[in-house]
Amino acid sequence: MSADPIIETSGLRRTFKGKGGPVEAVAGVDLRVEAGDIFGFLGPNGAGKTTTLRILATLLPPSAGTAKVAGFDVARHPYEVRKRIGYVAQSGGSYREATGREELVIQGRLFGMAKVDAAKRAVEILTALDLLDAADRTCGTYSGGMRRRLNIGIGMVHRPPLLFLDEPTTGLDPQARARLWDEIRKLRDGGTSVFLTTHYLEEADALCDQLAIIDHGLIVAEGSPTELKREIAGDVLTIGMDGRGQQVVDLLCTQPFVREAGLEDGMVRLYVDKGEEAVPQVLRLLDAHGLAPTTISLHRPSLDDVFLKKTGRSLRESAA
Repeated sequence: MSADPIIETSGLRRTFKGKGGPVEAVAGVDLRVEAGDIFGFLGPNGAGKTTTLRILATLLPPSAGTAKVAGFDVARHPYEVRKRIGYVAQSGGSYREATGREELVIQGRLFGMAKVDAAKRAVEILTALDLLDAADRTCGTYSGGMRRRLNIGIGMVHRPPLLFLDEPTTGLDPQARARLWDEIRKLRDGGTSVFLTTHYLEEADALCDQLAIIDHGLIVAEGSPTELKREIAGDVLTIGMDGRGQQVVDLLCTQPFVREAGLEDGMVRLYVDKGEEAVPQVLRLLDAHGLAPTTISLHRPSLDDVFLKKTGRSLRESAA
């Protein structure tokens, strides 16, 4: 573990005024993000992901707690933080009437580059993001995937050691999403630390070196995707029973091959050691008690299972 994390927070909180009283969007977040990682902040909409990111990017002051980014306190040294980060919002930052090249040059000039240096840097970014052929087209003619790649380029003009990406692939088709994942990996491999928010389970699993799962403003789990899934020992067996789920849970929860049994939206969910051996045992028990399942499925633990175990509900359904 690095002695100097790129991000470190302690007791970070943010409260907003609401019609019914104060609303705590971030409720005490402790984070440590190592330099050189792709770090994912995973959770449903409204969990506190974007609020936390905006605090770290100095766009929103914390109500309590501390946060250091690239070695500087976000509240006491916001200018030093801003010099060392790139930030790409969900809505992006490109102007429809400007060309991709113009956007990159303007951004470089805003960071104090000479015009010739900004133009050279624009070509480097356009080439790296495979946008050079579209460099002199207006951004309004770009596809969704092209615009997202350009927005990332805008955030990278000044070569920041840390790039914040807020829901970078929302609204993209699977092909464009996979391509953007490749670009984000290239940034990491080139030495840029990446902090991204997402509510896509597959994205967090495929892309992130480390991640934190946030719900209702609190971190509920943290680690690598593999470590988090390893916490859910064994396999997951899901059984449909048409209203008789609790009877099945009561029957199966005492069996030695069942680690845990419960109901989720009327479906029986079992955590078992060896799924391929548990299925026939379950079917025999149900048959012996006159219980006929409508469906039965077996799968390896996923990040959704981690979220379900930590919060009692599915992240897929919460995100939807």
